[in-house]
Amino acid sequence: MGLWLSIAGIAAAVALAGIGSAIGIGLVGQASAGILSENPKMFGRLIILIALPGTQGIYGFVAAFLAMVKAGLLGGAPVALTSANGWQIFFACMPIAFAGLVSAIHQGKVCAAGAGLVAKQPGETGRALVIGVFVEFYAVLGLLTTIFLLTGIKL
Repeated sequence: MGLWLSIAGIAAAVALAGIGSAIGIGLVGQASAGILSENPKMFGRLIILIALPGTQGIYGFVAAFLAMVKAGLLGGAPVALTSANGWQIFFACMPIAFAGLVSAIHQGKVCAAGAGLVAKQPGETGRALVIGVFVEFYAVLGLLTTIFLLTGIKL
């Protein structure tokens, strides 16, 4: 039972953070495509804004990797996890799962607005990026919390 609970948490970390990233990139990508249809030279200024919401999916993957290592799912036999251990790993994965999901979607919205700013004032690319990074901070906190919780689990 413990192993299955840990796998569920691992899957949630990857899936939810990945879904958030896909939605966030989709939002800013749609806005940027409209801008690029009128001015293809803006691609270099917009690509970072387009890619930024994708980092949450990477954070979910990193958390899942660390949880898999903790559960012994990589290389060799899995650790004999109790139900309590399984729940611990499951809940340790939740901060990045939900922070990644929500922050990536909102970061996509912020970056889409930033793309509009850059379209009108190309010199403001840095400011548009900084605004998007503020949302990123909460995904980083989710990842750090997951790492700290995983580190604290004694098997």
